[in-house]
Amino acid sequence: MFIQWLLLISSVILASSEGITERIVGGHSVPISSAPWQASIQEWGSHKCGAVIYSDKILITAAHCIPESIGTYTVRVGATNRNFGGQVARIANAIVHKGYRVKNGYPTNDIAVIRLQCKLKMGDTVRSIPLADRTPPAGSSASVYGWGRVGLLKPQSDILLKASVSITNWKSCRQSYRRLTDITKGMICAAAPGKSACFFDSGGPLVSDGKLVGIVSFGRSCAHPNYPGGYVNVAEYKTWILKAIKRV
Repeated sequence: MFIQWLLLISSVILASSEGITERIVGGHSVPISSAPWQASIQEWGSHKCGAVIYSDKILITAAHCIPESIGTYTVRVGATNRNFGGQVARIANAIVHKGYRVKNGYPTNDIAVIRLQCKLKMGDTVRSIPLADRTPPAGSSASVYGWGRVGLLKPQSDILLKASVSITNWKSCRQSYRRLTDITKGMICAAAPGKSACFFDSGGPLVSDGKLVGIVSFGRSCAHPNYPGGYVNVAEYKTWILKAIKRV
């Protein structure tokens, strides 16, 4: 079940790679103190996905970031560099949305909640972020963060990156993906020329007005000019998230 930015269907993602701006893509480095709710899901110390800190023991991520067995997985928080620093905690349990599916390479209900084995020490570099109560309107400014590839065929970034994007009109996004997948109300799209999340940014945060509005979920290539990035719409899943936190 574990896939990185839908590597499972690389033929779909790579189909339109020609001409993609290889410049998270188009972002700039930031210290973890500017995004203290950012976390890295790792296997044997190797970054696999992003995640978001909800509390000292609970994180939120994409469903496709949860492996079948979590025994070898840890979470690193409070570190600007994905390879060292901060705090490392083991994952105790995870709940994936029961409606999670991947069809034609694109996920639906792509959200999961993680419980850690021990509490995080909260501070300037490790903080929670509030969940959005409503979907931000089209045109709203937002930021996406991660340690993913800096371009389609480029390496991952060791340092946390941030890219500034704008929320895309939902109907326009639905039209863009009409031949590939169904953009549901549980999805939100965001884009900017030459900027987007990429491989290994999955599960990370899309933030607008100081709140978590999206979880990195899918895309076609990286920063494709005709396909905005796809995110889980946090406001639409807030009730599910709060219920899952009680059960995880």
